[in-house]
Amino acid sequence: MKIEMIVERTKTGYSAYAEKYPVYTVGTSLDELKSQMIEALNLYFEQKGKTITEENLKITLDLPQFFEFYKVINAKALSERIGMNQSLLAQYIKGNKKPSATQTQRILKGVQQIGSELAAIRFLL
Repeated sequence: MKIEMIVERTKTGYSAYAEKYPVYTVGTSLDELKSQMIEALNLYFEQKGKTITEENLKITLDLPQFFEFYKVINAKALSERIGMNQSLLAQYIKGNKKPSATQTQRILKGVQQIGSELAAIRFLL
């Protein structure tokens, strides 16, 4: 069972709500928020005898939250890699413009491709 949690940035940290269940929580960091999500979902599902773990979560971030959390990703390099105007990607990241579904998929595909390549890397010991 995957439970989609929508994450949003707030002035004091982050908030999240479940897409299909009446569950809402907050945290000052994304790590704290994830822990709070699991606790809140377990409280909700307690009477049904279900236990929720991190593997049950499907966390959805918008672009500004993603790039805030993963600061290690260089937006300029990503824009070059996916063939997108650097200024346009920067506007998406800052929240000044909202990307279309097609542009969002293009960015996501580029990030996932980088993730796959990084996961396959091995260092000489």
